[in-house]
Amino acid sequence: MLYPQRFTQFTREHADTVAALLCGLLLFLGWFALHLGAFGLAFLLLPAAYVIGGYESAREGLTTLFKEKELDVDLLMIVAAIGAASLGLWRREYHLIIDGAILILIFAISGALEGYAMARTERSIRSLMSLTPDTARVLHQGREEEVSITQLKVGDEIVVKPGELIPTDGIILSGYSTLNQAAITGESLPVEKTVGAEVFAGTLNGYGALQIKVHKPAQSSLIQRVIRLVEQAQTEAPPSQEFIDRFERGYAKVIVVAGLLLAILPPFLWGWDWETTIYRALTFLVVASPCALMAAIMPTLLSGIANGARQGILFKNGAQLEKIGKVRAIAFDKTGTLTTGQLQVFQVIPTSEYTQIDVLKTAASVESSSEHPIGKAIVQAAGNLNWVGAIEVQAIPGQGIVGIAQEQQIIVGNAVFVQEYLANLPEELREMAQSLEEEGKTVVWVAKNPTPNPSPQARRGAGFEVMGVIAIADEVRSQAAATITRLKKLGIEQIVMLTGDNAETAHSVAKSVGIDRVYAQLLPEDKLDMIRHLQQQYQTVAMVGDGINDAPALAQASVGIAMGISGSDVALETADIVLMADRLEKIAVAMHLGRRSQLIVKQNIVVALGFIMLLLVGNFLGNINLPIGVIGHEGSTVLVTLSGLRLLK
Repeated sequence: MLYPQRFTQFTREHADTVAALLCGLLLFLGWFALHLGAFGLAFLLLPAAYVIGGYESAREGLTTLFKEKELDVDLLMIVAAIGAASLGLWRREYHLIIDGAILILIFAISGALEGYAMARTERSIRSLMSLTPDTARVLHQGREEEVSITQLKVGDEIVVKPGELIPTDGIILSGYSTLNQAAITGESLPVEKTVGAEVFAGTLNGYGALQIKVHKPAQSSLIQRVIRLVEQAQTEAPPSQEFIDRFERGYAKVIVVAGLLLAILPPFLWGWDWETTIYRALTFLVVASPCALMAAIMPTLLSGIANGARQGILFKNGAQLEKIGKVRAIAFDKTGTLTTGQLQVFQVIPTSEYTQIDVLKTAASVESSSEHPIGKAIVQAAGNLNWVGAIEVQAIPGQGIVGIAQEQQIIVGNAVFVQEYLANLPEELREMAQSLEEEGKTVVWVAKNPTPNPSPQARRGAGFEVMGVIAIADEVRSQAAATITRLKKLGIEQIVMLTGDNAETAHSVAKSVGIDRVYAQLLPEDKLDMIRHLQQQYQTVAMVGDGINDAPALAQASVGIAMGISGSDVALETADIVLMADRLEKIAVAMHLGRRSQLIVKQNIVVALGFIMLLLVGNFLGNINLPIGVIGHEGSTVLVTLSGLRLLK
């Protein structure tokens, strides 16, 4: 029973693809039967190909005709195909039935590709929904009880244990912890939270247990607002799509009206006999079919997509390949996009009595017992240095860490914490630390006391001495500055940074990579508003990001670009383009591909329309018959298809 179920599910999820494959198979078998002279079998197979391949186009065309009172290319294709088949039966030129089936097959394949693109929105929303737990621990009369998130009410008190996701927005009633908010707000460092602070659903709790009061309905949480924003932004049809729809319908109207006039007026105006008139009218419908026009676009875009894939650029649909070539402004997220998202030691400044190695080894001895990202960065920087792990290590949340190593008490922490043990900090070192903090770096001080096990209430200046400071920073990607320079040379009019991080850090990173405009401390809806503002000024805007907080902006942007390795699942699903190896320089390559695709598409459209015009004039003057019209029509289709394949280079 398992295999029939899987087959049924596959056909349901890929109905358009199955229809196109069956149409192609029946078309081939019908052609082969005609070739063998088995006309009875051919007349069973080919109508089935027409019905299976053309059902969806016929349904959409008739729906548009009756409900919207509009004609579109789908209906025109069906009319042209049936006209070719009817003419083939009337004149017993059965190859014309094959030509009609080919028209239907081309549109069936196009419909299947469009269906896959439209399924992206639903996948994006499902990925967002998976970011929050389904249940929460609610306190009832001092006892914990698991309830569904949907059952939470304002005023409920919930418990979140270390390492768990926050289930809904709320206010901390008791407890202290660090929360990783990078995916929601874009902050590169975990944020320390204590009583009275607001926490967001979908953020990751650190080492402390928290008791949280629900202060708003679960459906009003930040992550739920992100979901709604993504849904809304992705359902808004871009102007280019509306233009294409109008063009198709206008083209169909012109061809249908012209076909009717050609089938009625010639006997009265030029004295044609009715057989010649009908013959010319049906030939007109075949040669006027927009297959060459449609082939002018898709092979080009598919070739560009294949070219990009070889270079680590994943275009999710052909429309985005076109759009990226038109981008006039681009917005970058900071954490995980322009930076690696991984904290690293930026600089070690020792006092005159010590070396950088001394400072790193001493700090690593106590930080090796810490789970804090800053501690991990210091231990990683110490690498293979010969240091010994400390004992009696104690972390003071939000301040620092202490321990004993080689009979010396070690202190690593911020300036305020270290000053509890030292009367004064070296003035020169203090000025350097302040300068580093103004650049957005996180500075930790390292001090030691040779006296083992001193009293926790040690007096200021009682044997402690400063060894130096360590600056921690989120490393800027090596190719970021070169990428910004290349984008400016390509003529991008505006490059901005949108980040949830603090202003000092944001401006420091922006200055190092060459970005002039910075917008910091933004929530997801703020980023979305900025993208909309840029679109009002520059129309076609790209957004590059990697986190959940970037999802609404990625969806709203004309082109959303996500980092493939560091990017969250939501960002990858929402974005239109994915940089598979996180190589920022590929953005310029993608734009070059987009511009080449635009040029080739325009050339192909000119060739396709030129052939159609020549065939129409030839048909009107009586210089071509239907077989020549079909050859010219299909020849132009092959020509523009081969032209589109140039983008594979």
